[in-house]
Amino acid sequence: QVQLVESGGGLVQAGGSLRLSCAASGRTLSSYAMGWFRQAPGKEREFVATISWSGGSTSYADSVKGRFTISRDNAKNTVYLEMNSLKPEDTAVYYCAKAKGFSGGPYYTMYDYWGQGTQVTVSS
Repeated sequence: QVQLVESGGGLVQAGGSLRLSCAASGRTLSSYAMGWFRQAPGKEREFVATISWSGGSTSYADSVKGRFTISRDNAKNTVYLEMNSLKPEDTAVYYCAKAKGFSGGPYYTMYDYWGQGTQVTVSS
């Protein structure tokens, strides 16, 4: 069993930055890809970013490319999402997720454990 706990969300003005963290317990994450998804009110959960087991490969949704950076520290069993140049449309609950294998992707079915989410609100 894996427990994922996100933190770092909050209220920020447009153009600001936040750094989300996802700490895992129950199993080491070093053999698995990890991902970040988000869900805005009234919308479906959407892919944000993924990082391979080693951290050597990353992929981003077009909407966040160039503004967000996913990273991981396997020694700390933690994954991060650095978010810069935030926009009001980035407002959502952000979830981290553990992939089923070494590499992740944009489909939620590729992930088997999810955190409870952390709220990010960007004011205009």
